[in-house]
Amino acid sequence: MNWNQIEGNWEQFKGKVQEQWGKLTSDDLDVIEGNRKQLAGRLQERYGKSQEEIERDIDNWLARN
Repeated sequence: MNWNQIEGNWEQFKGKVQEQWGKLTSDDLDVIEGNRKQLAGRLQERYGKSQEEIERDIDNWLARN
């Protein structure tokens, strides 16, 4: 799966994203709207990880879904 598929089907993936990263709120997910950079930024804010760590986390999640 690639990010374009996630972006195009964001409504379907919001639940999976929130399941993976429970600190994201519904409002966060509405703002993100499938935008990977927005997701990475929100995850950095919520989890306090580096950009590299967040990108790795997103890539790992993407590979599993």
